[in-house]
Order: sequence, then C-alpha cells, then structure tokens
Amino acid sequence: MPRRCIHEEKASNLEGRSHGDANPTGQGLTLTDRARDSPLQPKSAQQLAQSPKMLLLPRIQHNRPPLPPHSNDTTFNKLPLVVYFHGGGFCVSSPINPKCHNYLNALVAQAKGLAVSVNNRKAQEHPVPTAFNDSWAALHWIISHHGGNGPEPWLNDHADFGRVFLAGESAGANIAHNLALAAGDPECGLGIGLLGLALAHPYFWGSVPIGSEASNPEKKAFVDPIWPICNNDPMINPVAEGAPSLAGLGCGRVLDCVAEDMLRDRGRLYYDVLSRSGWMGVVEIEETRDEDHVFYLNDLDGQLSKDLIRRLAAFFNRDRPPLI
Repeated sequence: MPRRCIHEEKASNLEGRSHGDANPTGQGLTLTDRARDSPLQPKSAQQLAQSPKMLLLPRIQHNRPPLPPHSNDTTFNKLPLVVYFHGGGFCVSSPINPKCHNYLNALVAQAKGLAVSVNNRKAQEHPVPTAFNDSWAALHWIISHHGGNGPEPWLNDHADFGRVFLAGESAGANIAHNLALAAGDPECGLGIGLLGLALAHPYFWGSVPIGSEASNPEKKAFVDPIWPICNNDPMINPVAEGAPSLAGLGCGRVLDCVAEDMLRDRGRLYYDVLSRSGWMGVVEIEETRDEDHVFYLNDLDGQLSKDLIRRLAAFFNRDRPPLI
C-alpha cells in the first residue's frame, strides 16, 4: 500500500502463524535456529513452545571463511542479506515449506550470503493487506540490527546492511515490490537504503487482459477470482490508473524474472514501465522459456533451475568486495 503507507505494527501486536497454528504466546519477533538439519522443525522443544509471533527462518552459508587472524576490520567479512518472501497467493505456504526452504538454501549456497525468510499471516482469516503489514514490520525488525546492537546476534555479526536485497516468488515477489516502493517514500523510510529487488514470477494482475491473457480466457478466469476486489488495486496491479510511479522505487537495481506462465506478460509490463518511469536505478529482465510458474521449486536439480539460481546469485554479488 505505498500510496497509503504500509502500517508499522508493534511486534507484540502481531498474531502470527508457526507451523500452521496460531501462536498467541510469542514474545515478539525473533529468529529460529538455522534449521540446517531439518527444514520442518525448530532445533529445540523450547523454541517450539515459545514460538514467535512471526516465524523468521535464517539461512547462512555453512563454509563462511573465518576472519583473518590479525584483522580488526570485519566489514569485508560481512555477507549480503536477502530478505525473502514466499509465494502462495497470500493464502498458503510458509518459510518451512520444504520446497521453499530447499530452494532458498540452494540460493544462499550459490550466493554465499545470508537470507531471512519471512512468515506472515494468511487469508482468509487475515485478508490483504495483512501480509504486507506483517512483512513491513518484519523488515523493520531486521533492519533494526544495522547498527550492530539488535536483539539477534546472528544478524549483528554477519549481515552487511549496506547490501540488503528484497526477494520473493509469485505473491512474495509482489510483497517485495510493495515494500521496496514503500521504502522509497520519505514518510515510510527504513533509515537505510535497499540495494536491490529480485522478483521471481511476480504476481501482478489486472482486470483488463493484456498480451497472451486475451487468448487464454480459461487461464485468466482461473487467476481473476483469487483476489477479485484487488485486481485493479496498485498493490496487485502496479501499473493501474492512479498507482504510484515506479520511479519512487526505493532501491538501486531490480532483476525481474519471468517464465512462460500466466503472469509472464504482467512481469514484462512491469519491466517496461519501470524502464520508462524515470527511476534512477538499473532494471534487468530474465526470461525462462518452456517452463511454468515457479518451476524451480519443483525441480532444483534441473539445468534451468540451476541457471536461474546462478543468475540470482550473480545479481546479489555484483560489485561485492571480496571476502578476506
């Protein structure tokens, strides 16, 4: 909701979901253990009993090189931070979905960076824009560590807050876009700049058919009812009449990834409009042919999935100082 500003909610007021169940007893936002052994469970019963209001699952590359023995400068050893938002039409899935978890682990391993995967409340119990508000609050909590004195040592010690990226797939890519747009609004600013935005098969839509949508009425009829009241809202259709200009996007570069799915033409249109908007950043588009929506979640070992992961990793690492 960039035009209205995404509301900041105190973590104590967020009623989140962990493992599909409501958890009214959590003590604000926190990170679970890194879940290296199992994507499905926290590391201890205590963590499960004291589930946070919103579940944030961090991933870190296992073989992070150690600091040089005589170096007092840790700047060059901090890692890019990807704040990730899962897909699911704002209705289903979570960071502990095995497909999402395994994909993000593969991406982090390739990129040699950090990732925090953000959970949010789901419709129908919590309709849009709840997922956006929860994600905005989570992003603020993550960014609160940029001075090195946040509540989570893992972020204080390892995250490079000069290299923060928002990323997501499908509806999660939509959330990432809306948060990046909100971050460019002086009234809703985060206090630090975002370096980039990576969108994978973003869920953008609209009631008027464009491109191949007109020749696929059955497919359009499948997508239209998902959020019919919102199809022309700028949150869902960022190029709708009256939508905020994409020139206000609050980051320096964008990678827009599309496939041969029903959302392809919306993703292409986003790229075209952003390119002509007067935005001062650099936007790139990556198109995977002959593959459907979020294909990589179903086939991590496929060559096209590996190619996309390498492309994203290169995007996160461009102009990155070498690890020493």
